[in-house]
Amino acid sequence: MRRTAMLGSAGTLIAGTLVAGAIAAPVANADSRHLRDAESIGVAVAAARAAQAGIDWQDCPADWGLEKPIQCGWVTVPVDYAEPNGKKIKIAVDRINATGTPAERQGALLYNPGGPGGSGMRFPRRVTTKNKIWAGAAKAYDFVGFDPRGVGHSAPISCVDPTEFVKGPKLDPVPDSEADKQAQRKLAAEYAKGCAEKSGDMLPFMTTPNTARDLDVVRAALGEKKLNFVGVSYGTYLGAVYGTLFPTHVRRMVLDSVVNPSTRNIWYEANLGQDIAFEGRLTDWMTWVAQHDATYHLGDTLAEVREQWNTLRADAKKAPLGGKVGPAELIGFFQNAPYYDSMWAPVAEAWSAYAAGDPQPLIDNAAADLTDTAGNISSENGNAVYTAVECADAPWPTSWKKWDRDNSRLHEQYPFMTWANAWMNLPCATWAAPSRRPVVVETNKGLPPVLITQSERDAATPYEGAVELHKRFKGSRLITEKDAGSHGITGLVNPCLNPKVEDYLLTGKLDATDQTCAPHATPQP
Repeated sequence: MRRTAMLGSAGTLIAGTLVAGAIAAPVANADSRHLRDAESIGVAVAAARAAQAGIDWQDCPADWGLEKPIQCGWVTVPVDYAEPNGKKIKIAVDRINATGTPAERQGALLYNPGGPGGSGMRFPRRVTTKNKIWAGAAKAYDFVGFDPRGVGHSAPISCVDPTEFVKGPKLDPVPDSEADKQAQRKLAAEYAKGCAEKSGDMLPFMTTPNTARDLDVVRAALGEKKLNFVGVSYGTYLGAVYGTLFPTHVRRMVLDSVVNPSTRNIWYEANLGQDIAFEGRLTDWMTWVAQHDATYHLGDTLAEVREQWNTLRADAKKAPLGGKVGPAELIGFFQNAPYYDSMWAPVAEAWSAYAAGDPQPLIDNAAADLTDTAGNISSENGNAVYTAVECADAPWPTSWKKWDRDNSRLHEQYPFMTWANAWMNLPCATWAAPSRRPVVVETNKGLPPVLITQSERDAATPYEGAVELHKRFKGSRLITEKDAGSHGITGLVNPCLNPKVEDYLLTGKLDATDQTCAPHATPQP
């Protein structure tokens, strides 16, 4: 799950359910079984139409940044699957043909990178950029990407002006007073109102189950009887919901860095659990920084490095760097290190330069570029989809006392991301559109074995999520990358993990038991 800067804080992917005694946001009051039956019929109708229409593949628009021989097209889906003859939108898709012989080809492999709000359209570029990890799979599969509903080129939604969305410095996420909390609550309510005003017609239908139904219609449009799918981060929840709703349509499925699919976790509790995990992975990174004090000069103990962070944060709060980078923007940049090992050195380098008297690298990395019109539109759109999906997927607490109590308690031990997460998700407390009850992820008849991969200390999707999905998907196999914590491990070089993923995609075979892999290479300064 991926974050972007928003409101008074750096944003986050997370969020969850209600704890006993909480007041819930409004829930769709239609008879749920009747609605599910209507949606099941609707998706079958839409898939049949898509199979007949196919996809008119063309060269991609020049401004999409997708080089030949990647091709692009559209798949038509209903906004509301209970009304398949009602309003429709077009889902943007792209592909690159399998690189092997006709005899080697096994069909299409679809990909979702997470979010909610992430675009998968760059997936075919793993072939054009000659990504060695995926070269074997590319021989057997057409690589297919897509923009989920509401994202990018697929009927994009919006909540606020993109320039205003990215502009900094924003309020410090950590409140010093009740007045600070009231200011953040006001921003969250205004954001929710903006979503309703700008995208209200789409909001009730921006759910993970509907995106899973879209995925099935895309499968049909591709002419595929069954789905081959790789999902990362939130993409694992999309895959889990798809596997539950369409078990007989699954052929191969790899789920990497797993969202805990328990209905108790979607989405409020996931937020709180992520706060804890991010603190742990931040500690891992700061320990590494201390071990390389000869390079970074930020302290040779964890305590000294933490104190440097506190000093930097206080400096930016007192006088935002370059007039643009306050604590919120620093969190937005620094959170990259707990997310991805590949960012350990770049973040440390910018921080080290600041400590040595040069704030410019931090400003360049953490401040918004107001001239990047396309990038800012994408950031705002991604956050709008993130919020819309998570608010619609499940009920949220509407009692501010609950939000305040839970996050105040967590902040005492896990201060890095807690309040930033809270403000990111608080629009769901005043969301205008109804929410659904989460899908109960489970093994239904016909679901084949699924491969699950997870690093042990993942901050964005804590390890317990992989264990929970493994229990729910009978016959699945779990590969654990031990003593590691990067997010999205199928994209990393690991001589133990990579061949297992490739072998499963090419043969469908899984190990007889769950496996543990040594970590990928430790980052170097």
